[in-house]
Amino acid sequence: MTDVTPTTIAERVVEAILAQKLAPGERLGEQALAENFGVSRTMVREALMQLQARGFVEVQSRRGWFVVEPSAEEARDAFAARRIVEAGILSQAGRPLSKVIRKLREHIADEKRAIAGADAATRAFLLADFHVCLADQMGHRLLCDVLRDLTARTTLAATLFQSKHEAAQSCAEHAAIVAALEEGDTGRARELMLDHIGNVEEALEVEAAADPTENERLRATLAPVALPRAAR
Repeated sequence: MTDVTPTTIAERVVEAILAQKLAPGERLGEQALAENFGVSRTMVREALMQLQARGFVEVQSRRGWFVVEPSAEEARDAFAARRIVEAGILSQAGRPLSKVIRKLREHIADEKRAIAGADAATRAFLLADFHVCLADQMGHRLLCDVLRDLTARTTLAATLFQSKHEAAQSCAEHAAIVAALEEGDTGRARELMLDHIGNVEEALEVEAAADPTENERLRATLAPVALPRAAR
């Protein structure tokens, strides 16, 4: 593989997260990555350090590198950040939208084809990438990388907390946002985007999967063992 850089490797890992091909807690072996990309472990380590700085991987002593498992609080923070960024993008919509609408409709058509097909990774990636595509088409290119990372963070949360939000529902909500933009109703598009992000967040089983506090873990650990009556 030619022209591979640490940044190239890092972006491929983020793409795999967006496609839900890499799960929270999954190990990223330096040697395996080096062989996959045909590069040195030094280059792989630099890529992993980039990903660590962006909050996607962590290193565990004597065990290696792992995809992070976001806490419930971190998941909520990522969704809140997305609301701020994406609502802001739509609030600034004042440019001619004909080209924007065409590109977004093409993206939604790709989403529908992926949903109808059997490629779950392509489907997951396209549904997440809609938001980056929207930022790009609206002319907010400096926000594309920010939004890609935020979307990848919420994708990790959706994977970890077993989202019940259906792909077809996401696609329909994307289409409604684009329809509002096509009608020139950016206020409505903004409301629909906030509703969409809220729907995705609400579909997470966060409360059931939330990490117990240290005190809760200690109480559970030191609780008396419940033995059958005959054993007492």
